[in-house]
Amino acid sequence: MTSAASQPNPSLAGPARVLVVGGGGRENALGWALARSHGVERVWVTPGNGGTTELTGVAQLTVAESDHTGLLEICHSEAIDLVVVGPEAPLAAGLADRLRQAGFAVFGPGADGARLEASKQWAKALMQEAGVPTAGYWPANSLEQALTALETQGQPLVVKADGLAAGKGVTVAETMDEARAAIEEIFAGRFGEGEGASLVLEERTVGPEVSVFALCDGERLVLLPPAQDHKRIGEGDTGPNTGGMGAYAPAPLIDAAGLAEVRRLVLDPTLAALRARGIDYRGVIYAGLMLTASGPSVIEFNCRFGDPECETLMPLLGPELAAVLLACARGRLDQAPELTIAPRCSACVIAAAEGYPGEIRKGDPIDSQLQNRDDLQLFHAGTRRLEDGRCVSSGGRVLALVAQADDFDAAFAQAYAGLAQVQFEGMTYRRDIGHQVRRA
Repeated sequence: MTSAASQPNPSLAGPARVLVVGGGGRENALGWALARSHGVERVWVTPGNGGTTELTGVAQLTVAESDHTGLLEICHSEAIDLVVVGPEAPLAAGLADRLRQAGFAVFGPGADGARLEASKQWAKALMQEAGVPTAGYWPANSLEQALTALETQGQPLVVKADGLAAGKGVTVAETMDEARAAIEEIFAGRFGEGEGASLVLEERTVGPEVSVFALCDGERLVLLPPAQDHKRIGEGDTGPNTGGMGAYAPAPLIDAAGLAEVRRLVLDPTLAALRARGIDYRGVIYAGLMLTASGPSVIEFNCRFGDPECETLMPLLGPELAAVLLACARGRLDQAPELTIAPRCSACVIAAAEGYPGEIRKGDPIDSQLQNRDDLQLFHAGTRRLEDGRCVSSGGRVLALVAQADDFDAAFAQAYAGLAQVQFEGMTYRRDIGHQVRRA
């Protein structure tokens, strides 16, 4: 159980009308969880996906996450009490600022706070200023500067595009040639920055990775259970990186004492440094950590829930979730109800399209006999609904099958059994998700 506050304020009991912005598996899970929260009468998700309307208490709209004017009109027309912004791109583009200026409560940072994810250079400088443990780094704003820094270090480095790159802008180089190629790729404009391209070179660190999420109201924060995802496409953690092929929570890599240490060393100093820069950060701080021999080290920060970690975590969170997010949005986490966490294990397996993470096939009909239960959920991600009502694949990661049980063996057994009830042509998934915690 995690406490957000000890004395709830009835005025912050919970929003009745909630808008979730985004169209992926993360937003599908958020819509599902918020619709189950106390006091919530209706949840709208926009633009949603092929599974949005299958969620009880959830309605779908078709306004794009980039259409700030259209989203503002929805907030007015539907008298929205709380907006939850899922993806990073609209946050970096200032959507939360636009809606807050119009008087709406938004869970998600403004463009200034979203720089935690939108600029690796900015985030590393903030960490250095705050004394947050992270790998040594060298910023570079030109090809020549980056190659010079690499040659000066004389060893392969981690190469990170500075801006948003949809999870594809990082190369953990094994050789100098691989590092040079990654640098040249960034400055050739692969990630859309063109002449304004910039990057960060980092020392390599060693250890298991874990994701920690903090819900923030600008001054205070509450932690969620730690999660661990699987980035590689292939079993045995082989092959190219993806957006994530599965996850589990709570990750036993960090116990309660370890989580308190992450708060003390990483999250509290980061929130204080944001405040020192005049940034009122209301939303998620997602710390991607490496647990090194000398303690936790920040790999990166994100300004939103991770995916598929979000799908994994939402079923563990209690019905106070909407009220807690509203309290964060209003800057009053100290008056929020206590957020309860189910003492269970949650397992998530992603079903991807054939060819992912490369060129994928789309438009394959999805056949599902699965009925969602309290301990088993099917969250749609890369799907869309045709005019005749059929649901077809439309993205790389198509579906997320999530299950909860008293131990990880049972949770993953249930998740894979559920996955067997879903079919589409070319369906690809890993059979070893959670191998770190499964005995079987």
